[in-house]
Formats: sequence, structure tokens, C-alpha cells
Amino acid sequence: MKNSTENRLNLEERVKELPENPGVYIMKNQKEEVIYVGKAKNLRSRVRSYFLKSASKELKTSHLVKKINFVEVITTATEYEALILENNLIKQWKPRYNISLKDSKTFPVIRITNEDFPKVFKTRRIIDDGSLYFGPYPDVRSIDIYLTLVKKQFKLRKCKEIPLRQRKAPCLYHHIKQCNSPCTKKADKKEYEKEIEAIVKILTGNIKSLEKELEKKMKQESAAQNYEKAAEYRNILYSIKTFIEEQKVEDFSADKKDVAALLSTETNCVIVVLQVREGKISGKSSYNFITYSDNEENMSRFFIQYYSLQYGSSVQRPCLDAEAQAAVTNEASPPAKVLVNVVPHKELLEKFFMEKFGVALQIFAPEDEKEASIMKMAEENCRLELMRMEKELTYSDALEKIKDSLGLSKIPLRIEGFDIAHLGGRYTVSSMVSFYNGKPDKPEYRIFKIKSLPANATDDYASIREAVARRYMRLKNEALAMPDLILIDGGKGQLNAALGVLEALEIDDINLAALAKQEELLFVPGKDEPIKLEEGTMPLRILQHVRDEAHRFATTFNKNMRKKEIAFSLLEEIPGIGAERSKKMLKEFGSMDNIKNSDVYSLSERAGLPIKVAEAVIEYLQNSSET
Repeated sequence: MKNSTENRLNLEERVKELPENPGVYIMKNQKEEVIYVGKAKNLRSRVRSYFLKSASKELKTSHLVKKINFVEVITTATEYEALILENNLIKQWKPRYNISLKDSKTFPVIRITNEDFPKVFKTRRIIDDGSLYFGPYPDVRSIDIYLTLVKKQFKLRKCKEIPLRQRKAPCLYHHIKQCNSPCTKKADKKEYEKEIEAIVKILTGNIKSLEKELEKKMKQESAAQNYEKAAEYRNILYSIKTFIEEQKVEDFSADKKDVAALLSTETNCVIVVLQVREGKISGKSSYNFITYSDNEENMSRFFIQYYSLQYGSSVQRPCLDAEAQAAVTNEASPPAKVLVNVVPHKELLEKFFMEKFGVALQIFAPEDEKEASIMKMAEENCRLELMRMEKELTYSDALEKIKDSLGLSKIPLRIEGFDIAHLGGRYTVSSMVSFYNGKPDKPEYRIFKIKSLPANATDDYASIREAVARRYMRLKNEALAMPDLILIDGGKGQLNAALGVLEALEIDDINLAALAKQEELLFVPGKDEPIKLEEGTMPLRILQHVRDEAHRFATTFNKNMRKKEIAFSLLEEIPGIGAERSKKMLKEFGSMDNIKNSDVYSLSERAGLPIKVAEAVIEYLQNSSET
């Protein structure tokens, strides 16, 4: 193999012979891996610029150039064709040094599934299956309030299955009148669709007709002296108005537009997009990445990737009325106006938007005080995100050291940790915690109640095998993303238990390690001797945090299971209460204190108890010293 200096000289000579056509350049490293893809109006001029002495003084350029061992080019007829080809190649190869859009924080969205009886729920995962998505919602509290409203006021299905699975008998929610039980074919499809329409109108802010309908029903019930029902409609109306207002921050103009601000340092770049809908700021998306291009190029690439990801083809849903369908179509189309602080390649992007979305895009810089004010807000969000990103560089360095120290095949950006908890063989559970970029990602945490062990048996190896099998069999079957590293709490025995499961599942692209508590030794497959990372260093602290968080999560759930069993035993001592009724009460109210502090009529209605039995329950709990 030629030495690096000779390779560089040959590379620079080859660059001089590149064509002057528009096209795409593909940079590869010594292993012939694609590390960067770019577009150019003049390929020779653009690629040569990387090797100029002035370019070598720039930190970001010099870092990239050191990795380049070979450059290929693909010529195109126009610069626009090069833009489209560049985007396709970045999607295909995912080069290390190109922009790859990942939310700096993944805000939840509301999903309405694409099926006859849709499910409405919160998620952070977008699946391209025709489902409707609304959001993202930075204020997680407000989305929870809204979903609580949906659960109580709309009789939609609550079951987890997607698509809906048919059952022989309706579930508890049907009995407490919170679900019309489509799973047993009791629900009327047209009535269900009307409720979905109402929810779509709320989520798109199009609630005038819904308000009128609710006000009409409220007045009708009040006139008929059905005051409780009238109050119910009044509460729904109030909750809907509150939810809509909480999504809107500040009034600017009546246009539908986005505000995109970009700030960068030598190597880091942040872009914040504020969504302005119906004159209000209704959402924010924030993206960060390592950059090896100028800001104009970064903004242009961002436009292509962001709007391609955010907006697909317009979704047609026959069950929606014209008003709701118009709202959905509007939601699924990108705005015609985007306010920017860095102007990208306007002509190319305008052509792209027209061909892909049929939208005549206008890109412009702030022109008046109001536009300058909202841009300042977006830039301040960028500045704060850049500060956070700079701090996280220490995590990136630590993860790279973990990769090198353990001999992993990739940097462990996503780590999933497992631990087992039980009490003398009872209430055995396995936790699975997830860390991304060295930090806990709590929405991805999972718990597994171990089912394969005989009663009161203790077998940590078997428990690990079951938990690992259930987790990664599901990820494999559903073609979901696998973690970069699995960390087991324990030593060689626990490691081999997990390794055997992965081999049986024919999953060979996940790194695996075990961290033993006493001496903080790390065990990895294929190495006889354990690895000891330096005490107190960031790499070891990250792995310890994963291990300790898995232990905490498992222990907490184990304790909660024990508390529940005590609660069941106590409730079943009350005359008229058996196993089923005690389960219903705890499921509905969540805790013994909530049951004890509820009123008789609420307990009777929500738990399906006769009034006398509900009275007996509350009296017993209030008089019991154990509660």
C-alpha cells in the first residue's frame, strides 16, 4: 500500500483532470467506504477547492480531507439534477460526514392509525402506512391532557393491537362505557368515523363547526334538565378550546409558513424550524449535525431532506368529511413561504418544491420588524442548542473510546442495558433501559415480567435469555432499528446467556458486553480476559450509568408488583370483592389512596360496583390502619 503522502499527491493530480460539468462527487476513505457526497455546478473547481492551502486552514475541511483516499464523480446535465442525485445517494449510503437529519429532541406526535376503527395515541415513531400524524408537540403535558380528553369523551378503542384484533368478549372499557367495542363488532362504523372526524378537526384547529354542535347539544340537554349531561358537553368544549390555545404561542400573520434559522461553529451546525400556522407558532423542530460545508450548502441540503421527510403525498381518507379532509390535506402539504436567515439555492429548491409537492415556494429573509422578531426567537433557540451540542462533544469522544477499548464494530450511540430483579424467586422482572449518545432515553425503556420460570425459582441466566429473546425477536420480526451495544449487568455467565439467544436468532450485527459490579470488569464475546476501563473516566461512567439505571428500573418495578399484590389481598378481604373486582379498581384508580379518597358514586360507576359494595370498600379502607 502506498504511503499517505504519495496517495495525497496522486489524488490531487487526479482531481485536476476532473470534468468541469455539473454533477456529484463521492469521496471515499482507505477502506473504500463512502464518507462524503456533494454536488457541484463545476466538479473540477469544487473538488479542487478542498485541497487548496486556504481550505486546509479550516478545521472542518482539513479533518475531512485527511480521510479522503479516492474521489469519484457522476456528471449530470444540470445543477438541479445534481441536487436530486446528491440527495438520493446520501439516503442510500448515509455517509459519515454528510448531514443526516435527526431531531436533537424527538417531540411526540399524535397518530391516528389507518384502519376501519382507528386507534388514537401518542408516539415518537413515524411509520409510513397511511396513518395520520399531528404535531410535533414540544409541550408533552398538553398532549397528555388532550389524550385524556379523548379517552374520556370519545368512545374509541383503547386496546394496543394494531391492526385491531377481534375478541370473543368486550374488555373493561366497554363495561364502563368508554369504548363501543369494535373488537366484538358492537361498534357502529359511521358513529366511530364521526368521532374520528371530530378529533381531526380539533387537531387541525378547525373547531368552529364542532363548537356549534357541542353548544347545541349542551343547550338541548340543559333545556331537558339533564344538567349532568349538559355539564359534560360544557367540559368537553372547555377542554377542546384549552388544548387548541395551548398549541399557539404568539400571533404574527395569517400565512402558513415556516421560519428556518441556522447557526454554526467551525464544525457544528444547528437548524431550528418554527411552524407558523393560522397566524400562530404551533410547533418547533430542532436539528443538529457536524458540518463540512458552508452555511448556504447546509441550508440547501436541509431543505431537501427536511421537507421530504416531513411531507409525503396527500393522504386521502374516505371516512372524513370534506372539511376534515381539507384540513388533513393542508397539514400534509409544505408551506409556500419559508423565512430564513441563510438564503439557500433558491432556484433549485423552488423547482424541487414544484415538482415534488406542487407548491410554488417563496424563500425570503426578514423584511420587517415582525419577521425580524420571530427570526430572533428562532436564532436564540439555535444558540441554546449549539451550546448543548458543544457540551455533548465530550460524550461523543467517550463513546468512541468505548468502541476502541471494547473492540466494537461501531460507535455505541444507542446502548440498551438489562438487569434482573426478584424477591426470593417471586415477582421476577427484567428491565431494559435505553441510552442515546450517552444519555437516558426514557420513552424507550421497557419492562419484561419473566414468565418462563417455575414458581419461586431463581435463575438469572434463564431470565436474561427470556428478556433478550423477547426484545430482539420483536425488533427483528418488525424490522425495527437494533441498538449499537447491549450491556448486561453481570459477568461471563450472563454474557453467554445473552450471546446464545442472539446466535439462535441469527442476529450477529449487535455488539454485546457485560459489566460486573464488584471490580467493574467488562466482558465481551471472544475475549478470555476481562477489560478494565480507567476508574472515574467518562467511558466507564457512561457504562456504569446504563448498568445502574437498569438496576434502578428493575428494582422499582419489582417493588411496585409487591405493593400491588398486598393491595389485592387487602381489597379481597372486603365482602363482595374478589380478584376481578380488585383488579378493575386498581386498574381504574391506580392506587389504594385514590380508591380510598374517591366518592361512592365515582367508585361505583368507574369500577362497575353496586352502590352498597362501593360504600363498603371506601368505609373499610378509611378505617383500615394499613392504608
